[in-house]
Amino acid sequence: MKPRHLSLLLAGTLACARGPSPAPTPRCDAGRCDWSGLTRLVDSAVAAEAAPGAVVGISVRGGRFIYGTGRTGLEEPTVPGPRTVYDLASLTKVVALTTGIMLAVDEGRLALDTQVRLWVPEFAGPGKDQVTLRHLLTHTSGLPPFRRLWLETASAAEARDTILATLLDTVPGTRTSYSDLGAIMLTWVLERSYGTSIDTLLEQRVFGPLGMHSTRYRPPSTWSRGIAPTEDDPWRGHILRGEVHDENAAWLGGVSGHAGLFSTAEDLLTFGEWLLSGLTPSGTNGADPRWPVPAPNALPSFVVPQHLVAGSSRALGWDTPSEGSSAGTRLGPRSFGHTGYTGTSIWIDPDRALVVVLLTNRVHPTRDNPRLTPLRPAVADRVAEIVDRPVR
Repeated sequence: MKPRHLSLLLAGTLACARGPSPAPTPRCDAGRCDWSGLTRLVDSAVAAEAAPGAVVGISVRGGRFIYGTGRTGLEEPTVPGPRTVYDLASLTKVVALTTGIMLAVDEGRLALDTQVRLWVPEFAGPGKDQVTLRHLLTHTSGLPPFRRLWLETASAAEARDTILATLLDTVPGTRTSYSDLGAIMLTWVLERSYGTSIDTLLEQRVFGPLGMHSTRYRPPSTWSRGIAPTEDDPWRGHILRGEVHDENAAWLGGVSGHAGLFSTAEDLLTFGEWLLSGLTPSGTNGADPRWPVPAPNALPSFVVPQHLVAGSSRALGWDTPSEGSSAGTRLGPRSFGHTGYTGTSIWIDPDRALVVVLLTNRVHPTRDNPRLTPLRPAVADRVAEIVDRPVR
């Protein structure tokens, strides 16, 4: 299928959907749903070169469906599947960073309206004494989105100093501007609050206890064959496989709150089910009774819009459905999710006890590939339509 045909197909899918409304209880479970419409949709996107391959993972009330299509890489015969490891890119912000901050708030280590400078005194400059953790989580801190640290600085230490010295370009709390620099700052706050690195913290507190054994920063070389490659990177001079795609994360050593995490569809469904276990009645979410309780005092407030800026859909770290977003038009009003630059996304709908994961390497072999964008909302809409359909 040619790219223009894919656009028409996805546009038709979205046009048939209505605006957001309260989500019904799913009428089929994952094992009895007819997923053929979803698999055809994802197959068509891969055929239209939206990505070399894709894995879509669905959890409905704890029942799972995972489907892989295409190839792990353009020159590889392997079909991706439940345990294919993908570079999550900005899903790192919610799966790792936001989760760590949520735990710290739940345990009283951090307070959302605390000034960042109380934890990182080096964060100095005009207006910075007004910036709070809540501002960083909602992308309203006034920090600019991005700097090419790997080109501007000579070392990770110099990159850190550059971030700390970066001036605000907006008064805190007045404009939403998605900022990787803000996420990096928040990483340093989290690490100081626990006295350990973000990768160690998350492995000990979340990934290990949940059995997410394919989720980590800096995957070892022994994982190489199971990792989907990303870009043929001009800066590093080779195709990346198991090296973080984000240049700033790589320059900072591969471990950061804004990018750097690798994972699988299987593990991300576990993560989504874990969060649902704190938001939905027991027995409706696939939770394992051995799992730790997911921050009972903090989780509910982290996944709802904060309304610091009029019209913003931002929750704490997470995003929520809005017009034109990757959530599509059918997920429930309590849904929350996020996307990643490499071609990844996760959406969680508590009203349906539903997790939707889409993993691709759309940046392989080049990031100049915009064809994936309409697939994310189309997948969300198709999944919601399928799980709401009566079983015959």
